Amino acid sequence: MKRYLLLLLTIIIFHTNSCTPEKEHIYKYTQLYMNTVVTITAVSESKENAEKAIKAAFNEIEKIEQLTDFYSDKSEISLINKNAGILPVKVSSTVIEILEKAFYISEKTKGAFDITIGAISSLYDFSKKIKPSDEEIAKKLEYVNYKNIIIDKIKRTVFLKKKGMLIDTGGITKGYASDKAVEILKSHGIKSGIVAIGGEIHAFGTKPDKKLWKIGIKDPDSNSGENDIIAAIELSDSSISTSGDYQRFFILDSKKYHHILNTKTGKPADSCKSVTVIGKENSMTDALATGVFVLGHEKGLKFLEENGLYGVIIDQENNLIITPELDKKIEFTSNSSKYNKS
Repeated sequence: MKRYLLLLLTIIIFHTNSCTPEKEHIYKYTQLYMNTVVTITAVSESKENAEKAIKAAFNEIEKIEQLTDFYSDKSEISLINKNAGILPVKVSSTVIEILEKAFYISEKTKGAFDITIGAISSLYDFSKKIKPSDEEIAKKLEYVNYKNIIIDKIKRTVFLKKKGMLIDTGGITKGYASDKAVEILKSHGIKSGIVAIGGEIHAFGTKPDKKLWKIGIKDPDSNSGENDIIAAIELSDSSISTSGDYQRFFILDSKKYHHILNTKTGKPADSCKSVTVIGKENSMTDALATGVFVLGHEKGLKFLEENGLYGVIIDQENNLIITPELDKKIEFTSNSSKYNKS
């Protein structure tokens, strides 16, 4: 059993453990999966049923983690990478579905989101403060191209056309796992709750008092606690994801290096501090938050508007940009005053 932790999320969830006359309660449990904090919240009249549903949802997340772990020799993703340029690899329907969704977002963002970034991301070590040289990046950039992933849905195989290619599904797996965990909760009769995997959150139904779930968006310039939010929004049957340059990074020679890499240059994308995307599927908002971050604030905003998505972008010049109509739904806090709203 993985140890329980305090809730430390990129996006903060507000609720109370109150109950209604119908005796519905909020049950919440937190564990570590996918190298982040995972919190599952369920509304139920029965503690036993809530715990059973939450346990099943955690099991689903763990299964997806084992299939997709970039750093595990036992995962299906690693098996695909080992056989790059050699032969197609038969995989589970889960991995096929994840890769198809990733391919779709890559097409939509014209490669700004690209899971073959693994050839470059593997050169960085954020815990040891190691970055690759320009020469090392240049040698690997030829292996970054999602169009060189061949997915055979009928045979359920995946083939990487070039030896040296590496797929890293870290930019979509958490959102996908969140969606699947919600499906598991619903299959156990849970009609309302939240699955939060790091900054990827899928909320459904309402709280016991019939109010919507209130989600807070973190201030990217603050690290002093979960109350440091710039805005809050009420959601139901929706997903919200944030990609930020503060999530995984190191400072070297007074320069910040973070994990969201530009697929064209192999270096950290340098236009935004954070990007939040709101939509229906968490797998989509997860990948799109990364894609928009890489596109930059101008192209990213245009992309969100053209695709009918809500979003919040904070660029490196401290401009806070929100998509049209979202200003009617979002509530800004005093922490947002340091940003230039537009």
